Amino acid sequence: MMHDLSTRRRFLKQLTGWAAAAVGAPGLRVAGAEREAPQGSGRQRPNVILTMTDDQGWGDTGYNGHPVLKTPALDAMARTGLRFNRFHSGAPVCSPTRGSAMTGRHPYRYGIFFANVGHMRPKEVTLAEALKTQGYTTGHFGKWHLGTLTKTEKDSNRGGPGGVTHYSPPWDNGFDVCFSTEAKVPTWDPMHQPGTNKPYGTHYWTGPGQKVTENLAGDDSRVIMDRAIPFIRDAVAKQQPFLAVIWFHTPHEPVLAGPAYLKRYPNARSEKHRHYYGCLTAMDEQMGRLRAELRSLGVAENTMLWFCADNGPEHRGGPGSTGGLRGRKRDLFEGGIRVPGLLEWPARITKPRTTNVPCSTCDYFPTVLAALGFHMKGQPEPIDGVDLMPLVDGSMTERPRPIAFESKNQIALVDNQWKLITTNKGKTWMLYDLVADPAEANDLAAQQPDVVAQMKQTLEAWRQSCQASLAGKDYRGT
Repeated sequence: MMHDLSTRRRFLKQLTGWAAAAVGAPGLRVAGAEREAPQGSGRQRPNVILTMTDDQGWGDTGYNGHPVLKTPALDAMARTGLRFNRFHSGAPVCSPTRGSAMTGRHPYRYGIFFANVGHMRPKEVTLAEALKTQGYTTGHFGKWHLGTLTKTEKDSNRGGPGGVTHYSPPWDNGFDVCFSTEAKVPTWDPMHQPGTNKPYGTHYWTGPGQKVTENLAGDDSRVIMDRAIPFIRDAVAKQQPFLAVIWFHTPHEPVLAGPAYLKRYPNARSEKHRHYYGCLTAMDEQMGRLRAELRSLGVAENTMLWFCADNGPEHRGGPGSTGGLRGRKRDLFEGGIRVPGLLEWPARITKPRTTNVPCSTCDYFPTVLAALGFHMKGQPEPIDGVDLMPLVDGSMTERPRPIAFESKNQIALVDNQWKLITTNKGKTWMLYDLVADPAEANDLAAQQPDVVAQMKQTLEAWRQSCQASLAGKDYRGT
């Protein structure tokens, strides 16, 4: 039980770590990556691909037991790689999660509090910027949502003519090649309003003022992959390691699938379900195309291919599935933040495995840097993610530090066993044993007051640390 001595020591260690971060101590550096390695030194550097869907629920895959939806490529990844049963998005909505994937830091440290809010600050160091120092070529493809892409015209639902205040495009955040939208687009014919030839009002951009006008019809996931694959081919031809960030819009609204994909679900519950399942199968087809391309190019063996979603499914009663988890998009209950998670990396994951260790999109940054064996000079600290290389290599059985969350009035902390959560900014708290009760049906706060008190202390230290970060205390020379 959680009242034994080892449990108390673990909580004390967590509290000490966050308290150190709150006063600026270097207690949360990337484990095992204290020195910056010279470019091109030592081990063979893995290629890195981060793929992410938009609003796909934990239950929206075949391998997680969906009774109707077909996702053969994701199912194949689950059979051959590392399958995460407890993978969490950094937030219950899209923009903050994407920021966490790029920086390893919670978005409350730099002001991306919600969707269409804030932007990637220039002093934050993205994974693309870090890998460029190691000789990587970098590409972003799909949804960006971490700042506006134009200063002169409205290109999303942020409002106003252009986005000077929040201008922070991917090409200013470390990406050499871009094919990026500012925010959402329809999942079929992405540049048109659904069922019409009228412009949707957003664009794909490749650089400042550079709008794409060709090859934009049909399935949006295919449109994105048509740009990602040539980038990968070019990097392989030049024998240059690469980072490819491929962020699908699927299955975010407007949710549309083409005729061939709709035909695969003739018995779906509604037309809305047919489109939802169809666009996810179309995306899965592109994941299969990507996996086949990596093998054809001879680089699959040493490529880290990650897959996850940015948050849980939209709308209560909608077609998206949480697999029985409580809550949905915008909730810090598990249905809003526990998402499909996969890693395929044959050079290091030689046998298929499933893990119940809690993991997060914040873990991408420290894990990739640890895989390369370097620490990024000037990287703002603390880092909220942890190095998952011990998990990749099979030696990690518990997460060394909990995962903290905050979104509007909700605050939560996820440990290896427990989850503490409030939905009213701390007026009342709920405690769940996620191992025994992943559906968060039985609140144990009254039975476990010591655990609640200890986790609240950890959360308060973390929140103080985030306030210091938001004020710029993490940036060198500030």
